[in-house]
Amino acid sequence: MNTLHNRSEELFQIYEAYADAHGMVEETEGAEDIAERRRLESIYAASQWQLIWRKFTRNRVALVGGVIVIIYYVVALLAQFFAPYTLSTRFIEYIYLPPQRVHFFHDGKFEPYVYGIELEIDENLRKIYTTNPEKIVPVEFMVRGEPYELFGIFKTDVHLFGSSEGAVSLLGTDRQGRDMFSRVLYGSQISLTIGLLGVLMSLTFGSVLGVVSGYYGGWIDDLIQRMIELVRSFPAIPLWMALSAAVPATWPPLRTYFVVTLILSVIGWTWLARQLRGKVLALRNDDYILAAKLAGAGDGRIIFKHLIPATFSHIIVVATLAMPSMILAETALSFLGLGLRPPITSWGVLLKEAQNLQSIALYPWVFTPALAIAIVILAFNFLGDGLRDASDPYTV
Repeated sequence: MNTLHNRSEELFQIYEAYADAHGMVEETEGAEDIAERRRLESIYAASQWQLIWRKFTRNRVALVGGVIVIIYYVVALLAQFFAPYTLSTRFIEYIYLPPQRVHFFHDGKFEPYVYGIELEIDENLRKIYTTNPEKIVPVEFMVRGEPYELFGIFKTDVHLFGSSEGAVSLLGTDRQGRDMFSRVLYGSQISLTIGLLGVLMSLTFGSVLGVVSGYYGGWIDDLIQRMIELVRSFPAIPLWMALSAAVPATWPPLRTYFVVTLILSVIGWTWLARQLRGKVLALRNDDYILAAKLAGAGDGRIIFKHLIPATFSHIIVVATLAMPSMILAETALSFLGLGLRPPITSWGVLLKEAQNLQSIALYPWVFTPALAIAIVILAFNFLGDGLRDASDPYTV
């Protein structure tokens, strides 16, 4: 990073010499020339992080991906508020209710509502729901409903939307009459935090071991690289299945949650460690590293003060690209019955409950967690690609 900043300073000095030689003085310049000179000054004098941010903001696809990721995490953080019902809410009379269409205007006014639902039983004893246009169920905002604890501290009963006159189910209900929209929001808390915690733990392992391997070399490098090769030699999914199957079924849900997160992070650190080793091998002989050694800096200070910050942009890129893998891993394990189990609700648990092909054919809305997973995976990939391109701001 220091080398790139020094290069920017050299380019800025060259520009100043050129400006002096050609008499480009601010007092004799026009407004357009002054604006252009200041624009060039901002480019040549910008730090690496400023250049990274400037290049990233020009990538509209990456910006959209970043906004979607932020929205997902905000909604997951406030899932109890955004969800109209709790996980334990059941509408026994509305089992496998199709998604309800929301109408936003009534009599020329903005008054969201849904039509009432009537239940009929056909000759095959199948439930058929029909809408009754004469019965209007208003959709109310900031409505009071079932109580919940926000952040586990504040107890309240205010929900973003709902209705005091009937059921409002945007994504339909499942086989027990539970609102799918609420369950998808609650499931996002577990799936997204497992990905986030798993990536943070794997980044810690991978960053330290990768930088140490590249910095010291020798037998330390050989030991860490052989350990990486040993972990990577096992197929990922069978290894996850074996480790997750060792978790006792009698453990409480919270302990199972942390064990699954630990399993995903312990296996996922090898890719980052291998990449950081290669970058540190190229950085450890740079001038500022040699200057730090001559100044008497210890190995720990060089690693944590210079090498890890120098590779921080690369670590961020790897983290955004590793998040989809963590989310998919938890989903796969829970779908196979080897990860999280009820009463914990995650996207993988919801997909396991909807794995009956007949249910998917007759009631496709129970498969909406797969759509939520697909959107966040694409958003993370777009964000990671944009950060990867922006992390090298000196290339076109």
